Amino acid sequence: MYGKITTAQKLHQELDMLRKMDLDLVFTNGCFDLLHPGHAEYLAAAKALGDFLIVGVNSDASVQKLKGDTRPIHGLADRMAMLAALQSVDLVVDFDEETPMELIKLVLPRFLVKGGDYRKEDIVGADFVESKGGKVEVIPFKQGYSSSAIIDKIKKL
Repeated sequence: MYGKITTAQKLHQELDMLRKMDLDLVFTNGCFDLLHPGHAEYLAAAKALGDFLIVGVNSDASVQKLKGDTRPIHGLADRMAMLAALQSVDLVVDFDEETPMELIKLVLPRFLVKGGDYRKEDIVGADFVESKGGKVEVIPFKQGYSSSAIIDKIKKL
């Protein structure tokens, strides 16, 4: 499981090997703070688009900037371990920047994937990926699941 977790520095070498194998790389990213069935279905659908799914995970500082002072619930190492445990996920890498643009440029995926709360024109890296011959896919949400909704439900208990 932990063999699936890497760093941006090590990712360079792994990508060289993957490119030699001529695999269709799929990239997605997110906070993945409280892993739920919606995430699992989303990641399985992303993986189905290509041969190898790479998931970029926001650092704790990055999540806090996006979600507020009370997030993340789970630290980066725990979030990465949970993602690595999923069969659909082939590689997990963290990023500390505000957006995953540098990872997207490094991975140069055949498919850039985001969830149904995004419009294609708002996806970071979409223009870049398409300019390199790749495709951008928006996968519909599994209704009734979100980390924020789970947190709100717990607060009401």
